Amino acid sequence: MAAGMGSRYGGLKQLDPFGPSGETLLDYSVYDALRAGFDRVVFIIRRDFEKTFRERIGARFERRIAVDYVFQDLERLPGGFTPPAERAKPWGTGHAVWCAADVVKTPFAAINADDFYGRGAFEALGAFLSRIDPEAHPARCAMAGYRLADTLSPHGTVSRGVCTVDAAGRLVSIEEVTAIAPAGEGRGRTVAPDDSERILPADTLVSMNFWGFPPSIFALLDAGLRAFLAARRDEPKAEFYLPAAVADGVARGEATVDVLPVRSRWFGVTHREDKPRVVQEIARLVEAGEYPGNLWGI
Repeated sequence: MAAGMGSRYGGLKQLDPFGPSGETLLDYSVYDALRAGFDRVVFIIRRDFEKTFRERIGARFERRIAVDYVFQDLERLPGGFTPPAERAKPWGTGHAVWCAADVVKTPFAAINADDFYGRGAFEALGAFLSRIDPEAHPARCAMAGYRLADTLSPHGTVSRGVCTVDAAGRLVSIEEVTAIAPAGEGRGRTVAPDDSERILPADTLVSMNFWGFPPSIFALLDAGLRAFLAARRDEPKAEFYLPAAVADGVARGEATVDVLPVRSRWFGVTHREDKPRVVQEIARLVEAGEYPGNLWGI
């Protein structure tokens, strides 16, 4: 998913260099996916930066892996719905994945373009997808789970999908919590509209939008998107979040989600000030030999 506007970052994070040879975070995700056995990538982008994205990102992969492009347009909605004239913000991550329904027909992983997930996360999700029945009902899904303490930014607030998991390691519910700020010792702090404070423990399990899905997930997303648009189409900043859509499917008994704890280090950029830390983390991994200094040898 690479159609975000980067409003808090102040630019297109998905095109920004972070590696020692100008690599983007998306470069590292595709590299790790290839090592984990994935053989195709579908980029979900906006039309306004298609040319730049194809030249700067897509072109370097096309000799190494099958590449497709999908456009997350404001006008691309289920039949009977149109966007309001004042809408400028994309419809959210649930809508982004929904846009890929026509080109994705096999089990797949869905990730953000501006997060670094690590090789272990791709290996865990890849192994899960290789053994599921894509026609099973309820839909067999998976999610990479991370500790909240490992996903906070010291430079501002973040949004996270806060998860509740049962004894078998399956997702019970997921709550999209916005404006989470560091509260010391790895904890998070957020303030509700009624000004009440909420403290989230450091080991709170959160979703970083790394999912494994069968193709049947698209029917679930279609129903969820229609319900969202019927209720909230006219809210200019409302978004159809992927974690919330999946959680609704779980609540209705239409999907199950195995939460796969991953040991890989996650890091990402929400704010511009996050970039130096991410550059330093990647340099450390390169120095340790986990990645080459020039990822693609170009």
